[in-house]
Amino acid sequence: MRAILNFLWFILGGVLMGLAWWLVGLLAFVTIIGIPWGRACFVIGQFTFFPFGKEAISRKDLNQRDDIGTGGLGVVGNIIWFIFAGLWLAIGHVASAIACFVTIIGIPFAIQHLKLAGIALAPIGKTIVTKEVAAAARRNSGDATVASSRGND
Repeated sequence: MRAILNFLWFILGGVLMGLAWWLVGLLAFVTIIGIPWGRACFVIGQFTFFPFGKEAISRKDLNQRDDIGTGGLGVVGNIIWFIFAGLWLAIGHVASAIACFVTIIGIPFAIQHLKLAGIALAPIGKTIVTKEVAAAARRNSGDATVASSRGND
């Protein structure tokens, strides 16, 4: 089912938003200072081409530790991203979602566009994994949180 949805998504408009992500990535690479954002654009652009069966999660949830993108510098990076590119990509995804919601059959695609709009607003500190890996990471993160809270009692 995922393969069919990804194929339909790609030919019915996913390719346009994926290319938009890659265009922003190219622009970020041209600025030299934007290379970290450009790399993220290519990863998320590839995710945008075929989003079904995958999910964006925090690297902190996946690795059980902070890194440069999930800490304070990640917040600063997301603010810079939001100002220069994130808002515009999110608007593109929301507009695409509205167009998909108009047709009843396009509702699953609209939901994907809204998820991608959320990612477009703050992509720093996130990684793309399969849905199964995301569920396992959340479960492990929850177990670690419970264990640490029990240790504080």
